[in-house]
Amino acid sequence: MVQNVICLFVYMPNLQSAKKELRKTAKRRPANLKKKQQLRTAVKNIRRMVAGGDAATAAKELPGVYKVIDKSAKSRIIKKNTANRLKSRITLAMNKKSGK
Repeated sequence: MVQNVICLFVYMPNLQSAKKELRKTAKRRPANLKKKQQLRTAVKNIRRMVAGGDAATAAKELPGVYKVIDKSAKSRIIKKNTANRLKSRITLAMNKKSGK
């Protein structure tokens, strides 16, 4: 984690507002990384369920995954279109496996 913070300070701003922005970014970074990891884990788990043929459990977990994806898009961890594409692909995969 220290390595990530060090790379942020390679650029040293001159303006006071830029210095504050750098501090804010350094403070927000761990939370953003945590949210991004939660998103990846949720998507990975649902894809495993679908691939494994566990459609019933995947269908139960789908609203929770949608919630994580939408929250990530809302807090701009990922872009809105990326969120929609993820949701679409997960749904398509589930429908394909379940034979709809």
